[in-house]
Amino acid sequence: MSEIVTRPPYDPELEAVLATVSDQMPTTYTLDMIPMMRQGLPLDLADEDLTAAGAMRRDFTIKGYNDADILVSVIARADHGERGPGIYYTHGGGMVAGNQMSGMHVVLPWIIAHDAVAVSVNYRLAPEFPDPFPVEDCYAGLIWTIEHAAELGIDPLRVMIAGASAGGGLAAGTALLARDRGGPHLTAHLLMCPMLDDRDDTSSAAQFEGVGTWDRASNVMAWTALLGDRRKTGEVSIYAAPARARDLSGLPPAFIDCGAAEVFRDEDVAYAQALWRAGVQAELHVWPGGFHGFDMLAPEAGISKAAIAARDAWVARQLAA
Repeated sequence: MSEIVTRPPYDPELEAVLATVSDQMPTTYTLDMIPMMRQGLPLDLADEDLTAAGAMRRDFTIKGYNDADILVSVIARADHGERGPGIYYTHGGGMVAGNQMSGMHVVLPWIIAHDAVAVSVNYRLAPEFPDPFPVEDCYAGLIWTIEHAAELGIDPLRVMIAGASAGGGLAAGTALLARDRGGPHLTAHLLMCPMLDDRDDTSSAAQFEGVGTWDRASNVMAWTALLGDRRKTGEVSIYAAPARARDLSGLPPAFIDCGAAEVFRDEDVAYAQALWRAGVQAELHVWPGGFHGFDMLAPEAGISKAAIAARDAWVARQLAA
């Protein structure tokens, strides 16, 4: 007799949105669906959105891992002054989809409000480019950002890294690489519903199988694409799966948020606890009834507004420092 798995309920307002979203996007993603995922995410920020907000974009081709060409986009206010804070962004998409403009609508208000300059990296994707390509591309982009800070209008001593979902995991991995390689210096790292653990052994993973916007099977698919046969073995580095890190000391202040009703809940809470054990300042929010990416897919819901306000307030404190 199979065990009955109970789970926290969805927020009623979000559940209504989830019912609509389920008609437009699947709950479970499989390897054969990756081409469809790459046709474009509904959360990609368009150039007309930048123009309407008073921002502008410049693209640069830089050297990524193994000296291959990758693309970064630099976004700033059209009237950007000199030497503002920097935001280095790693996009989501399960390690298998997305581009440097995916999810950038979350970052755009910070650019406008704080005259910040954002650099977003179009890292190479699994399974064609498995670990360590994605995280090493992200690290290479960070190095480039600091080296070109003056011409980009960034104060190199005021750069935070941010990422959502798979990008949150890459932001955490890149921060660990920066720590272990002696730089670049990061003032903070912002991890939005981050994908941190390949081992698939949490209660929240079991609770959200076949439900939500990104379920357990989708997560296993993504980690398998990234790691192949190494998934769940001792051959996985802390930079690919930061939840495996035993020592998080020396990392910059962190912000972690997630929904209580999503696969990543338990690993995100555990990562915040590991940061606290290591003496790192961390702010954690677990939003009741939130599915994965709820604040992006349902920004007008009450719980989403609260989540966005908490995140924006933390960013304001970091960028003002």
